[in-house]
Amino acid sequence: MDELDFSKPGKPAAPPPPQAPVINLAAALEFFRTAGKAETVAAGALIFSEKEKAGLFKSDKMYLLMEGEVALSAGGKPIGTVKAGEIFGEMAAISDSPRSATATARAACRLIGLDDKGFHAALKEKPEFALTLLGMMTFRLRNMLARLARTGALAGAQAGKEKRVFDKTLLAALAQGLGDANTVHFERDKPIMREGSAGAVMYVVLEGRVAVSIKGNVVERVPPGGVFGEMALVDQSPRAASAAAEADSTLLTINRNVFLQLVKTNPQFGIALLAAAAERVRFVAAQLN
Repeated sequence: MDELDFSKPGKPAAPPPPQAPVINLAAALEFFRTAGKAETVAAGALIFSEKEKAGLFKSDKMYLLMEGEVALSAGGKPIGTVKAGEIFGEMAAISDSPRSATATARAACRLIGLDDKGFHAALKEKPEFALTLLGMMTFRLRNMLARLARTGALAGAQAGKEKRVFDKTLLAALAQGLGDANTVHFERDKPIMREGSAGAVMYVVLEGRVAVSIKGNVVERVPPGGVFGEMALVDQSPRAASAAAEADSTLLTINRNVFLQLVKTNPQFGIALLAAAAERVRFVAAQLN
């Protein structure tokens, strides 16, 4: 009965799928009501369209659904359903980019809409809500990466555009506040973190450039002002990617306690991370199409 002989080495168990973050409805209501407006939508009505972008007379909005149900589709195909108590449409409001999906009311809906200006105002009042949104995006990103790994589509992915996350003022403030004790140096080609390992810190590039890879494929190059490794701090799951220095690099390390404190007290820190997360979600989503 070899199948019951647990002393023999076997195939390692697959990691459990990521768990969807639980949204605190009371906190979400408080956040959206800070600068949002209540809206009602009739059954069958279009809430927003794929590729739609804000203009002179139209703002990008994110929504908290209070009652009803919303269908999401992309490329004419259903991709999900939004139920009462859930947030949707946040990508466009956070990143000022075209809509990645179409949202249609399946039933009469009552919701609270928050445009991009209102979002920034609400986050200044309640910066800690950025953690909820980061959790949503991290969950979405991990699910998409798992799908890419299963299909092998990631092998053809090209690295996204290099992008500074923190401006020079915030970068200098972080470096000064955290000091030399949290600064590390890596020579060119030296590994920094490994996919699947536990993540105790996130990294901010002060000098040099870092290549982030998944399954050996480079998916992002991080320049000065860029960040990586923050996903493990958001959901406390293993690293989703590996990273290595492409040039001699100086990095700032931020542990989870400091990370949480910065998000809760510094709206600009949270806004910058949310914008970076939104861009990563868009890049990975493009590989699935």
